[in-house]
Amino acid sequence: MNKEEILSHVDHTQLKAYASWEDIQKLCKEAIELKTASVCVPPCYISRIRENFQDKVRICTVVGFPLGYSVTEAKAMEVKKAIEDGADEIDMVVNLCDVKNHDYAAVEKEIRVLREASGKHILKVIIETCYLTEEEKKELCRIVTAAGADYIKTSTGFGTAGASLEDIALFKKHVGSDVKIKAAGGIRSEEAMEAFLEAGCQRIGSSSAGNI
Repeated sequence: MNKEEILSHVDHTQLKAYASWEDIQKLCKEAIELKTASVCVPPCYISRIRENFQDKVRICTVVGFPLGYSVTEAKAMEVKKAIEDGADEIDMVVNLCDVKNHDYAAVEKEIRVLREASGKHILKVIIETCYLTEEEKKELCRIVTAAGADYIKTSTGFGTAGASLEDIALFKKHVGSDVKIKAAGGIRSEEAMEAFLEAGCQRIGSSSAGNI
C-alpha cells in the first residue's frame, strides 16, 4: 500500500481544545495537498473552513465530544447546525453513561435520532473502547448496525487509550456488513496506519498525516 492510498483513508484531525484558526488553516492546506479523506475539526470552525476553502476539502466534525453524555436533543441540534454550516460527515460519541447502565435501548434510540438528523451525510459512532468490556463492545456493534450508522469508530483520542488491532478484529466479527470501521487514537506512523487499514478499517483518524 503506497502513501497516497493510505492518506486517502485518513481523516486529518485537529481537535485540541486550544486549536487556533492558524492551526486549522494549516490542517486544511495539508489535507488538500495530501488528498486526505477529510479534515476532522471542532464545530466552531466549520463555516469558516467552508467560506475559505469552499469544496476543496471535505469537512468532518464531532458531536457530543469528547465525553458523550450530553442529552440527545442537544446532540441532534449540534448535528443540524454542523450540516447547516457545511459539514459533510459527523462523528458522534455515544452516551457512555447509558452504556454502563446497560440501557442499550436508549443508546440505540439516540443513534437513530442522530441518523435521522444527519440525513444523507456520513454518520460515525464513537464508542470509546478503552472504557468498555468485551461484551459491551459486542453489544455496541449490534446497536450501531441496527441504528443504521455508516461507521463504528474506536475512540475520541481523549480517553485513557486509543485504537487497537484487537478491537478492529472484534468489530469485523460482530458489526453488520453495511457498517464500516474507523480507527482513531494513537495512530501516528505510516506503518500503524497501514496495519489498521489492512486489518479492515476504511478510515483512520490521525493528526499525523503530515508526518508521512
